[in-house]
Amino acid sequence: MNKRSRLSRSSDFKRVYRQGSSIASRFLVLYSFRRSAEVAADVPRLGLSVSKKLGGAVTRNRSKRLLREAFRALQGRLAEGYDFVLIARPPLIELIGRQEAGEKGLVSAAVLELLERAKLLRDEEPPAHA
Repeated sequence: MNKRSRLSRSSDFKRVYRQGSSIASRFLVLYSFRRSAEVAADVPRLGLSVSKKLGGAVTRNRSKRLLREAFRALQGRLAEGYDFVLIARPPLIELIGRQEAGEKGLVSAAVLELLERAKLLRDEEPPAHA
């Protein structure tokens, strides 16, 4: 995930929180904001918020890595011109633990479920570039 597809400035986060819409699950909260046409780049941008309630630095960094990986896997299906902020809730630790114990794709499934409920996925996946 390159730097252009990440939210990093506080003002970007604030705009998504204030002007965007949100949807939540037990594990995550998703905020989405459609950028204006003149500002919108075709690449969806992601910001992450993982508090110390999840655990120490190692746990927080692991959860951010898994969330970015899940977002990257879905990037081809995401609606263009949006900024997203994912907020991790403490029960996400349970999913991460189960995934580390051998179950596959639990964090990705949680992200996918939120994006589907928010209707922010395109129907078909574009063909892969060679």
